[in-house]
Amino acid sequence: MENDMYTKIGSWAFLIGILIALLVGIYTAYTIEADGLLASFLYTETGGWAAWLLAVLGAIVGIISFLGKGTITAKEGPGFLVAGIALVVMAGAFWGWATILQPYIGALLAGVSICLAIFVAPAIGILSIKAIWEIGKDV
Repeated sequence: MENDMYTKIGSWAFLIGILIALLVGIYTAYTIEADGLLASFLYTETGGWAAWLLAVLGAIVGIISFLGKGTITAKEGPGFLVAGIALVVMAGAFWGWATILQPYIGALLAGVSICLAIFVAPAIGILSIKAIWEIGKDV
């Protein structure tokens, strides 16, 4: 019964985090296009709070999965880590392209990918520690 509760919390945190990341990312793209990269939504106080919310939701997903009770199972862990690392690298690359790929495409890629990376990065960090622990404990 308790495992079900953690699975539901992890699932909802994951879905809400993805939804918020997409919405904030689209709005960030709009502000990048309208005001420029350094005046985008993520550089405002409200944008900072949105980033914190995404990071906390990502940490919740990571902690619950670390405990083996979340949406990311041990079997899915390695795939999630690889995909998450690719997303974080992609976000950095797209952030640099925000003003190059005009109009709209660069800003959209940058805004959405950076917000998804902010959400996924804490979970990647927590689950990578678990993966290292699992590999090292058998030595």
